[in-house]
Amino acid sequence: MANNDIEVGSRGSLPRKDYFEPLPAPMIDMEELAKWSFYRAIIAEFVATLLFLYVVVLTVIGNKTQTDPIIGGNLCGGVGTLGIAWVFGGMIFVLVYCTAGISGGHINPAVTFGMFLGRKISLIRALLYIIAQCLGALCGCALVKSLQRDRYNHYGGAANQLVDGYSKGTGLAVEIVGTFVLLYTVFSATDPKRNARDSYVPVLAPLPIGFTVFMVHLATIPITGTGINPARSFGAAVIINDKEIWKDHWIFWVGPLIGATIATMYYQYVLRASAVKAIGSFRSTPPTRH
Repeated sequence: MANNDIEVGSRGSLPRKDYFEPLPAPMIDMEELAKWSFYRAIIAEFVATLLFLYVVVLTVIGNKTQTDPIIGGNLCGGVGTLGIAWVFGGMIFVLVYCTAGISGGHINPAVTFGMFLGRKISLIRALLYIIAQCLGALCGCALVKSLQRDRYNHYGGAANQLVDGYSKGTGLAVEIVGTFVLLYTVFSATDPKRNARDSYVPVLAPLPIGFTVFMVHLATIPITGTGINPARSFGAAVIINDKEIWKDHWIFWVGPLIGATIATMYYQYVLRASAVKAIGSFRSTPPTRH
């Protein structure tokens, strides 16, 4: 059985925890609906996504305001692409750290979708997480717009849009690859086998995730404004509600979902060899406890 996958430290090595492969989450788990922890997790996803959109959209609009020469701005006055990327990555680091113990700290439908495909969460939890994330994104963008409506409308509400000069294929490709990198990092940083080997890894898990978001934004802001998070793209698009924004909006759903699917399959069935474990173990005899 999968839960007999035990790792024991070799002689002379540092002591390690016994590792038991977690059982796959049930596809439909009706028992979750009777637990307060389930609803607390949904609320955590909603609030975290709201705060995420509020801060990052304010940052993008503030940067455009400070660099707009028409209103006396200076091209070197804003935080620039580097600063915006740091804000996205930094907020993910903070919010994942705050919510990981409550909801898993997804804050992104692509992450939730990947966790569902990897049998880490049930279908019910996945659907309600995605709804909560999209609602949180809507509320976060709406809050920014309510505070500075004119600037929000004038600078496009930080909505994702394919930059002129790039094809739809290029935009789709960078969203797929960017989300793949993110999900690959998420699976690696939260792998329970690492917890068995190194007890400090769960504490540091938000750091590589946030840093990955930072690096992906540096690479793709000049192409698509960086989506890799359908809730972020959806919330900004709905609140600004511009016909041009909706024209290529499908890229910011299809790309991340494809990227999440590829990353999940790669990590689960290649790196973790789950397909092989499903038919039988690599070991010829069952492991014994020491």
